[in-house]
Amino acid sequence: MKLIVGNKNYSSWSLRGWLAAKQSGLHFEEITVPLFGEDWEATKRSDDEIQPSSGKVPILWDGETVVWDSLAILEYLADKVGRDRFWPKDDTARGMARAMVCEMHSSYAALRSECPMNVRRKFDGVQLSDNAKQDIVRILTLWAEARARFASGGPFLFGAFGAADIFYAPVVSRFISYQVVVPGFAAAYMQAVWEHEWLQAWINSAEEEEWVIEQYEAVG
Repeated sequence: MKLIVGNKNYSSWSLRGWLAAKQSGLHFEEITVPLFGEDWEATKRSDDEIQPSSGKVPILWDGETVVWDSLAILEYLADKVGRDRFWPKDDTARGMARAMVCEMHSSYAALRSECPMNVRRKFDGVQLSDNAKQDIVRILTLWAEARARFASGGPFLFGAFGAADIFYAPVVSRFISYQVVVPGFAAAYMQAVWEHEWLQAWINSAEEEEWVIEQYEAVG
């Protein structure tokens, strides 16, 4: 398998796809394509590995199968290796985990727009809109419920590291970068995610990248 990702410092969707691939336990070749560089538009038109998804990342190639969209990648891999590797076994917990992942996949536009992922930076004094603040409250509420109801077996949202943590990992990065004040339970959860060996590997790679996307640096 091959997984094509964008800049690790900025690409939240790539992080989700990459974590899903790591969670699968399957071997994959990782290919990084710098987003929005001088040759990005030409690369999208000419690179056969990128074209199937119209220039979007992440993209998973598995033989003749091409899967783009991070949630589709996660579900494809779950079908290959067993869904219990990604989702809670308990029906009630699994239902909530699925709903949380889908909400993350489709919502929180204000937070995404105002706080683009930037692993290398910490921003001071960013003034968030009421909509972004509402997104934050909603996320913290979901985290609190998942932790209170289903997390007795470990430090993550549903105990063991899984799909929900994969999809909220970029939110953890955003909360750290923009110094969002969170309650103690959320700070402990964020620390567990941030210190996970896979997140540390991603962070280290992001810090070593030389690419800079100016539009994601001029925030606030």
